[in-house]
Amino acid sequence: MSNRIHEQYDLEDELHEECGVFGMYDFDGGDVASTIYYGLFALQHRGQESCGIAVSETDGPKGRVSSFKGMGLVNEVFTPETLEGMKGDIGVGHVRYSTAGSSTRENAQPLVLNYVKGTLALAHNGNLINALQLRHELEYTGAIFQTTIDSEVIAYHIARERLNTKSVEDAVIRAMKKIQGAYSLIVMSPRKLIGARDPHGFKPLCIGKRDNSYIITSESCALETVDAEFVRDVLPGEVVTITPDGIFSDTSMCKPKEKEARCIFEYIYFARPDSHIDGVSVYHSRILAGKYLAMDSPVEADLVVGVPESGNAAALGYSLQSGIPYGTAFVKNGYVGRTFIKPKQSNRESSVRVKLNVLAEAVKGKRVIMIDDSIVRGTTSDRIVGMLKEAGATEVHVRVSSPPFLYPCYFGTDIPSREQLIAYNRSVDDIKKVIGADSLAYLEINRLGEMVEQLPHCTGCFTGKYPMDPPTIDIRGEYQK
Repeated sequence: MSNRIHEQYDLEDELHEECGVFGMYDFDGGDVASTIYYGLFALQHRGQESCGIAVSETDGPKGRVSSFKGMGLVNEVFTPETLEGMKGDIGVGHVRYSTAGSSTRENAQPLVLNYVKGTLALAHNGNLINALQLRHELEYTGAIFQTTIDSEVIAYHIARERLNTKSVEDAVIRAMKKIQGAYSLIVMSPRKLIGARDPHGFKPLCIGKRDNSYIITSESCALETVDAEFVRDVLPGEVVTITPDGIFSDTSMCKPKEKEARCIFEYIYFARPDSHIDGVSVYHSRILAGKYLAMDSPVEADLVVGVPESGNAAALGYSLQSGIPYGTAFVKNGYVGRTFIKPKQSNRESSVRVKLNVLAEAVKGKRVIMIDDSIVRGTTSDRIVGMLKEAGATEVHVRVSSPPFLYPCYFGTDIPSREQLIAYNRSVDDIKKVIGADSLAYLEINRLGEMVEQLPHCTGCFTGKYPMDPPTIDIRGEYQK
């Protein structure tokens, strides 16, 4: 990730997910653009930098794709007139936050490629660890890149493999043998909609159905938004091909279950609480995290509060387990996206205060347990603890519904280099002093498995043990150097 983005988010100290994807194929020939729009709206939490939609008519000319993308939120980029002009019964959409590749309109997705066999539109969530190497190989064979994102490397490989295969899904499978890392992909060809999930299953992907239409998307909450029923999750390593003849599945890239490695942060933070991922409720996982914190790190207090939004369910779990009342201490400004103009360091306005205010009446004279989903750099935590104390809280006990971050992530989450992590080279007691809390405790790492019903998951950012060898250099943001 570029330094510019590090600076931009330094004040926020939040983690960001890479992207959300949504594809649809209406076998009755109806236009899908407006449904994709609402699906992306439901996935807005996964990316707030840019978005795009590409659609095509399966009975029309083979190479014609109508696409529109831009910087900003879904409702800022698309107008009713834009959507009205996008005719097509098959399509794919994307919301983006950049972890590799800078924040520019060129890097917005879906990517649309015209090549010998027609067109491909591709939307990708994740991060490849060998993208730089693959990119150099392609460049030396004459490839010209329009973007600085690894998704274009995937698209090139699929297009190239398609020249030597019978079908586009075979080309996707052959490309998957070359790419390494985290990816949930949706590929639109002239007559097929294809979903693919990396063999470790880092990122979620699921299938839905509405009337005579099929949908592939990042999270089940997007299916409910568009009144579609959940069919099933795409398996880690599976490639699904949707045509009017049915859904075809290829599991040749699937690994043994114990080799799977879902990103645990989907359950802790990224996913919407009303989603289910691989059969596990995100909301229930967060409730359990709070309960485990209460069991393992109890403290006497008068009130349990969550830092919105993802701290709220864990706070409720802590309250249910401990018997300490659950309350609301923070009022969140719902209109602040990640794109708002950040106050300068010299300004008196604080980035945190613009987003959150404390309800003084709720905390005055009370011992407060504050539940947050993570502490990254610590720059926000000390301000929020300070705000609670200024509002009259007599004690602030911080409980974190994840273990401490000790290592960077290379698979689509923008956990920074180790030196920038507050937990690096500091004890829990040291961190407690830095953020000004009266006590501090993190979720025990052995609780993660219990939280997700023993689904295999990745703990690389906590343990440094990654499911595959990490790159020897920090690849994030490498292309624009």
